[in-house]
Amino acid sequence: MKKPARNAALLFAACALSLTGIAPAAAATGEDKPPASMSTIGGDQLGKPGTQVNLGTGAPVLPKDLTAKSWIVSDARSGDVLAAHNAHWELPPASTLKMLFADTLLPKFLKAQKHKVEVSDLQGMGVGSSVAGIKEDYTYTVHDLWLGVFLRSGNDAVHVLSAMNGGVPQTVKDMQAHAEDLQAMDTHVVTPDGYDEKGQHSSAYDLTLFARSGLQKEDFREYCSTVTAKLPKKQKHGRTTETFEIQNTNRLFTGEGDLSPYKGIAGVKNGNTTNAGATFTGVAQRNDKMLLVTVMNPSSTESHAVYKETARLLDWGFAADGKVTPVGHLVKPRTVADPSASSAPSASASPKGEAGPDKPAAHAAVSTSGGSSGVGIALAITGGVLVLLAGAVFVVRKKWPAQKRS
Repeated sequence: MKKPARNAALLFAACALSLTGIAPAAAATGEDKPPASMSTIGGDQLGKPGTQVNLGTGAPVLPKDLTAKSWIVSDARSGDVLAAHNAHWELPPASTLKMLFADTLLPKFLKAQKHKVEVSDLQGMGVGSSVAGIKEDYTYTVHDLWLGVFLRSGNDAVHVLSAMNGGVPQTVKDMQAHAEDLQAMDTHVVTPDGYDEKGQHSSAYDLTLFARSGLQKEDFREYCSTVTAKLPKKQKHGRTTETFEIQNTNRLFTGEGDLSPYKGIAGVKNGNTTNAGATFTGVAQRNDKMLLVTVMNPSSTESHAVYKETARLLDWGFAADGKVTPVGHLVKPRTVADPSASSAPSASASPKGEAGPDKPAAHAAVSTSGGSSGVGIALAITGGVLVLLAGAVFVVRKKWPAQKRS
């Protein structure tokens, strides 16, 4: 395909995605029933099929209208799993796998680093991939590319960052190594963007581990809580002369139709493919309680089912605080559990940029491309303890500020 035609195709796909926020991929082949026994990482009860919850006195019952194949509700601070449904069922993750991609690669590049996109950087994307509108021969900052990954779930941005990391195979290797360090043993990485491929799978439990690990990084929190941003539309001599706006496809941020923005939402990542169905991991805070919820593949035909079921589980989790006995816990990374263990992701050279594994990225300053929808961006989850970040930029507030747009 000639260059103008290729760019036109990408722009057309970007326009289509702005209306849908999702993209179909391969044909569905998922199993209908969970295995009789699953992994027991995090606790024996999590290895059992079906819904697991230990209700105490005064505890609210779980919502009845839950149709997801798998879901999990956990306390982001303590790591306690409050309730789960087939938590370790290995299922296609769709773009929620981008949380692992980001958690693996974010430290490798300076956010101000620039990269001119080559034709080869964009090759290998699956048919119907979601795109951010990244163009060959255009120059982007790493900051631009990460906004494309988080807001538009752009597989084009993922492939460019993978090329900067030494290529897709190296990136997949790095991601798998990092997943194993996080003890996310339900996960097998085949593509860095989460596109449907045979053998690629994760679980609600593992996706929650990825989110919890990522939320320790300032840049991760910034990107996953940004509502809108601007990317280059036209450039001249490598300088941007015109921009276009992208909006986060996380509908718990923006709302849509009969779905309202969720009070307290602060991220993290959504996904949707034919094989995976809709997937979502969200983090939200009310008062001093912060919860992580992952929902995978609801069968409900109601609009925005993955978000509505997430919201119901978040509501339940906040109401059940202190009234349930945990059914398990989120394990710590191996390098935390055993500091002597050497299980860092494979060090790959950065042949097309100045920053690499030995040159970690500078921490994020305040986002100039969007805004936070909650104080979750102000918090770091480290070793199971919620800690306040230093600096005036990230300040915990008792009330969640209104969403901001650039």
